[in-house]
Amino acid sequence: MYSLLNSSQWKACLLLVCLLLGGVSGKASEVLHSPNGKIAVSSDNAWKDFKVSYQSGNQMITVVHINNVGLQLLHKEGDFTYTASSSIVPIEEDYMMVTGKRRHCTNRGNQQVFHFKNTGDVHLDLEFRVYDDGIAFRYVLPEVKDELCIAGEKTTFQFPGGITRWTQKLSQSYEDFYLKNKGRVADYSKNQWGFPALFEVSDSIFTLVSEANIMRGNCGSWLNNASSESAYQVEMAQPAKVSGKWCSPWRVAIIGSLADVVESTLITDVSEPCRLTDVSWIKPGVVSWIYWAYNHGSNDYQIVKKYIDFAADFHLPYVLIDAEWDGMANGGNVDDALRYAKEKHVSPLLWYNSSTAWCLYGPLYRLNKPETRQKEFAWLESVGVKGIKVDFFHPDSTSVMNYFMDILEDAAKYHLMVNFHGATIPRGWQRTYPHMMSVEGVYGAEWYNNKEVLTDSAAWHNCTLPFTRNVVGPMDYTPCTFTDSQHPHITSNGHELALLVTFESALQHLADRPEGYHAQPAEVRSFISSLPTVWEDTKLLDGYPSHHVVMARKNGNCWYIGGLNGTNESMPLAVDLSFIPETIKGVTLYADGQKSTQFAIRKLSGTEKNVQVDCLPRGGFVMKVEVEP
Repeated sequence: MYSLLNSSQWKACLLLVCLLLGGVSGKASEVLHSPNGKIAVSSDNAWKDFKVSYQSGNQMITVVHINNVGLQLLHKEGDFTYTASSSIVPIEEDYMMVTGKRRHCTNRGNQQVFHFKNTGDVHLDLEFRVYDDGIAFRYVLPEVKDELCIAGEKTTFQFPGGITRWTQKLSQSYEDFYLKNKGRVADYSKNQWGFPALFEVSDSIFTLVSEANIMRGNCGSWLNNASSESAYQVEMAQPAKVSGKWCSPWRVAIIGSLADVVESTLITDVSEPCRLTDVSWIKPGVVSWIYWAYNHGSNDYQIVKKYIDFAADFHLPYVLIDAEWDGMANGGNVDDALRYAKEKHVSPLLWYNSSTAWCLYGPLYRLNKPETRQKEFAWLESVGVKGIKVDFFHPDSTSVMNYFMDILEDAAKYHLMVNFHGATIPRGWQRTYPHMMSVEGVYGAEWYNNKEVLTDSAAWHNCTLPFTRNVVGPMDYTPCTFTDSQHPHITSNGHELALLVTFESALQHLADRPEGYHAQPAEVRSFISSLPTVWEDTKLLDGYPSHHVVMARKNGNCWYIGGLNGTNESMPLAVDLSFIPETIKGVTLYADGQKSTQFAIRKLSGTEKNVQVDCLPRGGFVMKVEVEP
């Protein structure tokens, strides 16, 4: 068979056989490059691990070793032996997204499939891809004749010691800080870290590790570095019992500069294509949201009316009627609220409890069974509801992942957009199910209701999220608050406004009370009223995790640039507009005023390419750049 392979195929074969422990000895010295030549993969340890390198200038920098790649099989454990391989297949793909960092996505890579068999007669394929902005691999059991139990994975990402990383303690809701650390965190003995995890492997070279394309039969996973502070093993949420064909999620490492990481679409690149034949009914937009200001749901009809009025006044397309709407009182019920929204030309979204976790807020048990779920969705469509927010999910078990897909697939039948709250992070579903508008899975603004900790930490936390959580998919942070909830915020109004641009979410929920928005200058009110949530392109202009960020996003004939200062000191943030290829017609700057509650709004000349914006401590700005069509 080997004589039939050409030179490049043989090199790739030698390289990738090492990825599974087998009864083969030898030493690999060949290198497989990404299409652009910047990422190289090689084996240097007798088929037991491989090295991933990145070209920085004239040097190849080792970014990660991937050790012990393989599956742990219950009762059928044994060494996997290489049997055959496919030819190298180039990946050249273009696809369109309804939401996300950009509408038109392209990806280039190389793929090869390697076939293995163990002593228990289990056949295993390894699908391995090298892209221009990272690597991805997954396991495939092509045909399991008798039920098989996968106890876990051996996959381990081994990073250089002593490097800086930003990792989040594992929690059911993925709601915590991405802590800057060196691999060990005081008073945290579990050593379990949720995806994604960001590593600065060398000066200005980063690797973000996550997973993608969880489908039916998959559970979620996380990382565990208990054995060594720099060795992160993939740990499955639960064992998997499989029969027939089974595919693991993709293990993904995005590699390069911070801009490469932030702008990457690798998570959706490796995910299943869109499963909907018609996406014309999916309409992203801005939403008025009741919970933050009152620390309560939507059981008061008069307050619900106030938020509908706010949406109408600001020309927002949506209002979210939150938890407890099934017990709405004080002059009206949910039917009255839906009618009132229709009169005001505002489309309603309704909240539901997943009824799989601890929360007892209603409505309960309406989505768990197919027949009741479809009956509920049919009613929603008939009364003009355009989407649902489903909250309070259990951990990342296979049954919960299947439940997510049940909801998404049934919601599409009734033209309902979906926002998952109290849920796992997105793992590529925004491509497969483009009506999935957003996911919480973030330590967001609602935590001003719960703890004091966000008051002092929000600024640096907000400057970490664009490099971590928001890289992998839409993020329902519920941003832009000018007043205070139960605990005060000390970020500036300019910082809060900039969150609407730096954070990507197809449904962007405005968290503040209506009075907070009405009190802003006319120019700010106009900006909020015309805010898009769909982007044709996204660029990171400047930044460093937990310190500062300057992000640019394009919609139509406008570039929106948001800047955040994550420090407690005043800071100038530089904006170089030379990245814009079009002719600039005009620039409006919404910057910090003399006080944190004030704005300094001014027009800038389109000929001025280098702009320095002075930010207050914990401050920020927005720049709206209009260009020639």
